[in-house]
Amino acid sequence: MNKYNYTTNKKENPMSNVKRVYSEKKPEFAVKAKELSEEISSYLNIDTVTNVRVLIRYDIEGITEDTYRKALVTVFSEPPVDIVYEEDFEHRPGEHVFAVEFLPGQFDQRADSAVQCVKLLREDEDVEIKTATVYAVEGSLTDSQLESIKNFCINPVDSREAKMDKPETLVTIFPDPADVKIFDGFKDMPETELKELYSSLGLAMTFKDFLHIQKYYHDEEHRDPSMTEIRVLDTYWSDHCRHTTFSTELKNIRFGEGYYRKPIEDSFDKYKETFGELYAGRDDKFVCLMDIALMAMKKLKKDGKLQDMEVSDEINACSIVVPVTIDGVTEEWLVNFKNETHNHPTEIEPFGGAATCLGGAIRDPLSGRTYVYQAMRVTGAADPTVSLDKTMAGKLPQKKIVREAAHGYSSYGNQIGLATGYVKEIYHPNYAAKRMEIGAVMGAAPRSAVIRETSDPGDIIILLGGRTGRDGCGGATGSSKAHTEKSIDTCGAEVQKGNAPTERKIQRLFRRPEVSRLIKKCNDFGAGGVSVAIGELADGLRVSLDKVPKKYAGLDGTELAISESQERMAVVVDPKDVKAFLEYANEENLEAVEVAVVTEEKRLILEWRGKEIVNISRAFLDTNGAHQETDVVVNIPEEKDNLFKAPEVKDVKAEWLETLSDLNVCSQKGLVEMFDGSIGAGSVFMPYGGKYQLTEVQTMVAKLPVLKGKTDFVTMMSYGFDPYLSSWSAYHGAIYAVVESMAKIVCAGGDFKKIRFTFQEYFRRMTEDPARWGEPMKALLGAFDAQMGFGLPSIGGKDSMSGTFNDLDVPNTLVSFAVDTGSYNDIITPEFKKAGNKIVLFEIERDEYDLPVYSQVMALYNAVAKAIADKAVVSAYTLNAKGIAEAVSKMAFGNKLGVRINADYDSSEFFAPKYGCIIAEANPELLDKIGCKYTVIGEVTDDGTFTYGDAVISVEEALNTWKKPLEKVFPTVAVKGGQKLETPVYNADSIYVCKNKVAKPTVFIPVFPGTNCEYDSTKAFENAGANVVTKVFKNLTAADIRDSVDEFEKAINQAQIIMFPGGFSAGDEPDGSAKFFATAFRNAKIKEAVDKLLNERDGLALGICNGFQALIKLGLVPYGRITEQKADSPTLTMNTIGRHISKMVYTKVVSNKSPWLAGAKLGGVYVTPASHGEGRFVADKEWLDRLFAEGMVATQYVDIDGNPTMDEEWNVNGSYRAIEGITSPDGRVFGKMAHVERKGDAVAVNIFGEQDLKVFESGVKYFK
Repeated sequence: MNKYNYTTNKKENPMSNVKRVYSEKKPEFAVKAKELSEEISSYLNIDTVTNVRVLIRYDIEGITEDTYRKALVTVFSEPPVDIVYEEDFEHRPGEHVFAVEFLPGQFDQRADSAVQCVKLLREDEDVEIKTATVYAVEGSLTDSQLESIKNFCINPVDSREAKMDKPETLVTIFPDPADVKIFDGFKDMPETELKELYSSLGLAMTFKDFLHIQKYYHDEEHRDPSMTEIRVLDTYWSDHCRHTTFSTELKNIRFGEGYYRKPIEDSFDKYKETFGELYAGRDDKFVCLMDIALMAMKKLKKDGKLQDMEVSDEINACSIVVPVTIDGVTEEWLVNFKNETHNHPTEIEPFGGAATCLGGAIRDPLSGRTYVYQAMRVTGAADPTVSLDKTMAGKLPQKKIVREAAHGYSSYGNQIGLATGYVKEIYHPNYAAKRMEIGAVMGAAPRSAVIRETSDPGDIIILLGGRTGRDGCGGATGSSKAHTEKSIDTCGAEVQKGNAPTERKIQRLFRRPEVSRLIKKCNDFGAGGVSVAIGELADGLRVSLDKVPKKYAGLDGTELAISESQERMAVVVDPKDVKAFLEYANEENLEAVEVAVVTEEKRLILEWRGKEIVNISRAFLDTNGAHQETDVVVNIPEEKDNLFKAPEVKDVKAEWLETLSDLNVCSQKGLVEMFDGSIGAGSVFMPYGGKYQLTEVQTMVAKLPVLKGKTDFVTMMSYGFDPYLSSWSAYHGAIYAVVESMAKIVCAGGDFKKIRFTFQEYFRRMTEDPARWGEPMKALLGAFDAQMGFGLPSIGGKDSMSGTFNDLDVPNTLVSFAVDTGSYNDIITPEFKKAGNKIVLFEIERDEYDLPVYSQVMALYNAVAKAIADKAVVSAYTLNAKGIAEAVSKMAFGNKLGVRINADYDSSEFFAPKYGCIIAEANPELLDKIGCKYTVIGEVTDDGTFTYGDAVISVEEALNTWKKPLEKVFPTVAVKGGQKLETPVYNADSIYVCKNKVAKPTVFIPVFPGTNCEYDSTKAFENAGANVVTKVFKNLTAADIRDSVDEFEKAINQAQIIMFPGGFSAGDEPDGSAKFFATAFRNAKIKEAVDKLLNERDGLALGICNGFQALIKLGLVPYGRITEQKADSPTLTMNTIGRHISKMVYTKVVSNKSPWLAGAKLGGVYVTPASHGEGRFVADKEWLDRLFAEGMVATQYVDIDGNPTMDEEWNVNGSYRAIEGITSPDGRVFGKMAHVERKGDAVAVNIFGEQDLKVFESGVKYFK
């Protein structure tokens, strides 16, 4: 091996034009291999494996030798951390080797990013790259053991075992697709033959729908349909697109007998009375689940209680109009919110399913031209701690589903740059039937930037964003079908793959008001593809499928019509604005093409290869299929099984610890930390707060995402739901879901009177059994009753009605999401603040049917809100099924305070379910300001114990019990222990002084595919007094690349500072962070411009997170110039935990050499958000000693007391010598992992410590 650690094992196929490269992490950095080795022994129970290796395989064609040599050590590997092999790798005796690749047609982000990086080295090369992951498992294995390891590594829905021999070519010759089939004789076909045809097509629609179609073609079209028309209708009318289950007419509704019959029937009578009032004189309305879901909103709107809702026939999300004051000027803003599920796709392909759940949730408000800035994730799973052999046939193991789904959702959100403010997984055995995957998002935009107009004949429809492939063909219908253990084999094409960097580009484009004002109407490509997304934009349309950009050749007209490939938008623009719109899209590096025109005639026409393959009347499409009807039996919950009973408590300590170790109570910190909670510099709460970041919040709160100026306006979102309560009674479950979501808003300082809800319904598959229909009906009646009782409407929602696997049904699920707006000045955080404060209980009143008394609940919540405003209540927590014990423990953990419960307080009440009740920490001096009934049940202490009568539990024992249950599923610690370090603080004799003074320096911020911190960084520099120029690097064509290089060169030549922002450069692929970034800056023109800025103009450079990774890979730190990385160069690699970490970190300034740190205090400790997957600083001893000796180590990770440490709790990525940031030799180039740009008023208010290092102010001041 030479110094670059690459070896050549030439076994080239002389006939092949393909070069093959393997990249393997050096043993000390092989985190993924170590992880898999542990899974094989602990989860698969195979103890004969002695070593595991994981290699990335690249097959490359169409690359010149010169470009290949450069790419070998910049794109395909990183010399400090990788061993790279050409053609074949070194095999070891006793190794079992296999490779895994994506199925053809599935999006491979690694290969895509590798191609993009290689094209930066030479833009005119037409390179093809395919990737695979190779596993080499050493040890004695039986065939069946090897098979179980392969099954663990390969999900057949999106992947397959790859061949080990090298192909002769990577170029795929796609056969020319056949013409679209016409179903000859369809319109006159006898019913038996028609039934056979129906059964052969695997449709989601009913046979009744199929007969409805036959009648249409016979009576109106007088012709036979094409295959595309049948598939388009199946998609259009699917439950996913048209809510056919929710729109089925409910007839002959019978209520069973039982104690709780009266309130349920009363709610139905109240609904029927409202139905009669609102629809008087109409005969087109009927009772259905959809109508029950919407009735309260319609009634409250009619009564004038819904003045803030934006009314539009276009928007796909809930939208309210709010007055916002920015820098003293009040203007109207739109606030959007939306919940989305991807239960079926996530069940079968967890990573892609969960990623596109969030992608889909974002696209709905985005299509309404609002900027999505915060997300919540609520999921449902069966117990993931059970052993592998408990997995049902035809299912993935729960542990694999929950981990891969979390990885998928977080990967998408982290890449697109969306703060996930709240994450919760709910456990119930019946989610083994089908997982629940919900993403809920908040979006906002100035109302003046959004135009809502109709589509007029002659208007042009532009498709922009991603290209179209086979992924997601039949996704809408797939999620609407029945599922059995056989379905996993046939679902592959239904799963979409997300490409977050592309969706980020659309966000940037739509955030520009000059662009959004050109859009008359917009629809996102969710379920149903072109046929639905474009088909819904106007009554009359002519669509040219030949113009739809394709990922690869060979797609037929039907696939082009219904593919659900992600990250696409369809926009309606006036013909005069088309040229401008396409130019703006190009500026943001987005592909955009004209694909359709709005027509006078009200028909949907799709053309392919010069023929009309779809030509259907709008009136027929809008029938939504045949009218469906069903009888309903409403079973009444059993009183003896009710869940409101207080338990009998024999041993308080044992009961308390058992409560803390319950799967629905225990810590989910290892899960939550995978999600970036701080991007956007607007998160008022971090997900865990207090000095030790251990008190879990219950509500997410964010500042409005204003680009210029300041506002105190915040949005809040919470959720309410208990699967056990809902399984017993869907009616009670829905009511208390609403109450719980309201209470959480109140506990955070919100005003419940302004709340707007959106509901998520998820139920068993409906059949002809009338009793199955009674379950969602009860839930919706409960939600109707609560909305009417509180006078607060749900203005949106999502239904998913396929939660059945064989004979197992998901729990009755109605999740209530509550959204509120307010001022950050009113917000309080849930961690206990101070010893001596009283712990008080506010209880809601229940009637004889165990239902909340709405008037008393509202009075109580008003009183609690006033007590918060009066500072009498300083923290509050909403109670649920586990009662007071859970709440006081979690409130105490954040600051490791103790709790003393009054010995005379009834222990059964301490552990009793108290849905919607509130525990609060009250100032003992101000108890008289609480204007409602309350009970003092104890007080906060500083003695480090939870004490209740004779029961004493140390806070540490309670914490360990709480942390343990999910640690093996979502680990928080990879390396146990970790000593404190004795490292010096460097006090420089002199700091570099700028000789080229500038009154107002210009900062250049480059934006690459995957960059997501440019808005925060721009704001930080502008607030510090700099001019900021941002430029998007365009790389769709060779000409774009050349143009961008020239633009970047010019911008750098006019700047004093280059700032490399955070993000995921090309998705942090191929297998390594910031490669795209670094490859672009190695271009000779750009490199020279950077050299001049630093060496001739005394300029500065700053890199944060992904930007730091770029600096280190370019050599700008520690060398101070752009140079090749060597095998011994310091670098940044994967966190020891093997995943993304998002939390606040404490860092200490240990050198004052850099001008960037002139405003920080030497030896000062600052708390800053960290959010990265590859932040572990590694270097050999010689380099580490030099960096400290020369004052180039700028900042270190420290514990709460300011000690540099290797303890992973504080040194979150396992960086050598706790190094967090370093500089160039003279200090002018500074790179650090933690996001100092994510700062501002009311950011991370539940975190302890000083947040601002004044980096941006120091950088600007340097030039003055």
